[in-house]
Amino acid sequence: MAEKSGIGWTHSSFSPWLGCTRVSSACDRCYVASIDRRAGRDLWAPKAARQRTSAGYWRQPLRWQAQAARTGQRRRVFASHLSDIFDNQAPPSWRVEFWDLVRATPDLDWLALTKRPQLMPRMLPSWWGAGPANVWLGATVENMTEARRRIPHLLTVPAAVHWLSVEPLLEPLDLRPWLARLGWIIVGGESGGGARVMQPAWARSIRDQCAETGTAFWMKQTGSNRTPWPGVSGKGEQLLDLPADLRIRDLPRLA
Repeated sequence: MAEKSGIGWTHSSFSPWLGCTRVSSACDRCYVASIDRRAGRDLWAPKAARQRTSAGYWRQPLRWQAQAARTGQRRRVFASHLSDIFDNQAPPSWRVEFWDLVRATPDLDWLALTKRPQLMPRMLPSWWGAGPANVWLGATVENMTEARRRIPHLLTVPAAVHWLSVEPLLEPLDLRPWLARLGWIIVGGESGGGARVMQPAWARSIRDQCAETGTAFWMKQTGSNRTPWPGVSGKGEQLLDLPADLRIRDLPRLA
């Protein structure tokens, strides 16, 4: 929960509550759940209660809004990195308050990422309309099963930008059936101990697919398992750690 995020594609991160339920293979080695367990709790366990973040924390985006309005520099805010806005086990009233916050911060671009896009239509505010200009709706897609299941649901809801977090990328993906309607693709390998391998060819294939349609491509990291990435250090998250042909970090074009 940070004013300045360590995630390269966003300026800040915000989670209105903590906790989530694992729903697919992308969740198997969730780094947030691992950190949580080391802290002596597990908000990601089955039937675990969600924990709302503090009132002071909720006021942070209002300060970011004031700064963005004053400077004319928009801020990207990742929501929600420690939960899922479309989690049906979270109290609905918290989600209503979150959308009120989004509406009160028009100079912040909210990057809402979910593994539950099928739930979006009944969890959006009544004022959504054609989609507010400051909300980018995204879905996590780690394999073709989830691509076929999640992307069509994502694209049924109007948004300023539709985007995918292809992280962890666990197998080759063919995103061409949907790329013309997607504005941004982020690709990354898995972090942490026991990380599963992402093959370089898988990332390069998505890069090339994006080039064909003019879809913005952002290569986030190679992942902690560097077996197929000779010469890459750490998680391969720094731009210069990446192979030269994958040093691409484009943002979506906005209308």
